[in-house]
Amino acid sequence: MRSFRLRPLILPLVIVGAIVLMVLDLAGWLGPTSGLIHTAIRPPALFFTEARRTIGSGIATLRELGELREKNLELQSRVDQLTVENLRLAEVEAENERLRAFLKFAQTNPSFDIRGGQIIARPIGDSASLLTHPIQIDLGTEHGLEQGMPVVTDRGLVGRIARVYPRASDLILITDPRSRVNVMTQASRAQGVLRGRVGQLPIMELIPPEIEISEGEIVITSGLGGHFPKGLVVGQVVEVIRNDNLMFQSAVIRPTVDFDRMELVLVITNFPPAE
Repeated sequence: MRSFRLRPLILPLVIVGAIVLMVLDLAGWLGPTSGLIHTAIRPPALFFTEARRTIGSGIATLRELGELREKNLELQSRVDQLTVENLRLAEVEAENERLRAFLKFAQTNPSFDIRGGQIIARPIGDSASLLTHPIQIDLGTEHGLEQGMPVVTDRGLVGRIARVYPRASDLILITDPRSRVNVMTQASRAQGVLRGRVGQLPIMELIPPEIEISEGEIVITSGLGGHFPKGLVVGQVVEVIRNDNLMFQSAVIRPTVDFDRMELVLVITNFPPAE
């Protein structure tokens, strides 16, 4: 029973004894018995050497794993930074492209004095909500804006200034049911009035029946009435409506401006708005 209790202590005692013998041998105190001692302690010495090598290798591996983990975190952080930077540069490039288009519009229309404005509010929902929550830009009386001034983009006519505040203005779009714009077809020179409609494309009305118009024709402002300069692009004919029982023909017009994606506009400030 006592030998069973001492058995767990045998291995630690052997290891301690081996270490003691190694120290005595290195100090030269064992004398002639050193050869026997070397033979006796060689297996434990090899065991400790191999154990030290294994432990050292494991520690080095753990250190390398830690360094790799840190490098991976650094690389991931760098990738995230580059992704954000690329997105920012893409947005800047898109903004520059829009500004270049506006600059080209200004250069091709040197007679216009224009102010660039940004959309700061727009209604959420269908076009009927424009009646109570109009589109708003960040320019007002402090920037020289007046009610009735024409509003455009590089793609064509947007509408006009409906109401002016010190630092903001409400727009009335050509798609608004309250909007009326004197227009004409570019090719056939047919005159008419563009009227906005709720939930539908605007319609060009009061077109003389004797003039032949066709789908695909470009529609521009005619300049009649003094509300808009002549020659601003408005849209394109997508459907011609003829009725022998009516005095005039009409046409459905698709605007060239994408109002849902519109972010920047130009206000023509040197065109005197008509009463």
